[in-house]
Amino acid sequence: MAPSWAPTSLSMAKNKAIGEGKGSLLEKAPLPLPELLPFPAKTLTGGGGRGRTMKNKKTYAWGGELLEKGYVEESKIDAWYLLEYVTKISRAVFYAYPEKELTEEEKIQYEECIKRRAERIPLQHITGVLEFMGLPFLVNEHVLIPRQDTEVLVEQALCLLEKEKKHKEIVRILDLCTGSGCILLSMLHYVRRKRKIDIYGVGSDISKEALAVAVENAKKLGIEAKFVQGDLFENVEGSFDMILSNPPYIRTSEIERLQEEVRFHDPIKALDGKEDGLYFYRIIVKESRQYLKRGGWLIFEIGSDQAEAVKTLLQEAGYENIEVKKDLAGLDRVVYGMYS
Repeated sequence: MAPSWAPTSLSMAKNKAIGEGKGSLLEKAPLPLPELLPFPAKTLTGGGGRGRTMKNKKTYAWGGELLEKGYVEESKIDAWYLLEYVTKISRAVFYAYPEKELTEEEKIQYEECIKRRAERIPLQHITGVLEFMGLPFLVNEHVLIPRQDTEVLVEQALCLLEKEKKHKEIVRILDLCTGSGCILLSMLHYVRRKRKIDIYGVGSDISKEALAVAVENAKKLGIEAKFVQGDLFENVEGSFDMILSNPPYIRTSEIERLQEEVRFHDPIKALDGKEDGLYFYRIIVKESRQYLKRGGWLIFEIGSDQAEAVKTLLQEAGYENIEVKKDLAGLDRVVYGMYS
């Protein structure tokens, strides 16, 4: 059970996972845009183009219909979130004033957003932000879009730290493959906000571009953290009470079967777990003992069919108290163990 000061694992629909996991070995190629529908509005002048009157209700219907023609899942939901993003209106305002007209700038921006989403560009890449653990995170094509599944990892880590607070004056945590920094920064935010534990956090990633996103997120959230560029433990110094990681775990052969939003737009380095998907788990488990304190925890997000394999890796490395946690869909999602 999550500690009282941690948010429950509820992500808004705009944060929905797009396929399981994390891009494609295929080259990025623009998908054909569905035939455009005419904007659904009468105009004061009786014509189309600039100067046309576009109202909330009909504009939303137009967006949803175009996305549906582009085979976008949950097309109406995405059409709504893009309307909300462009106009900054709430649902209450939308239903109260369905005939409210959009400005010329809003019309142009909404049309462009809908066209991009119909090309299967992820919603989060269009808006540039999503909510994770109740916090807003900047995202772009250089980082994996955080999924609701990953909140299970954060919540479990918070639970383990809650048990440790009586025994440690300061806790040091390391987040490998940090990407946008959502795991590390969420941990630091919720621990520090309640002042339960003094905590120090380091995030490591091989991608310079991803680290730039993580640093910007830390600044915008006002959270102090250290970020280092390197391949897993490369350039990491010191020992830690907890190591967390959501490493690449998709089998190379499975990447081409992921949804288009994932395989064309998520960074391949954040997806490809090599032949059996366990490549990075093996390295992290083997090298983690040099960086974990005795009694420290190693916590992984996993693919739903990888629990037994990752448990075996931990057992063979001498980890104890190994457990598996399921996500809200009832699938295995997190494996963790204690280094003793």
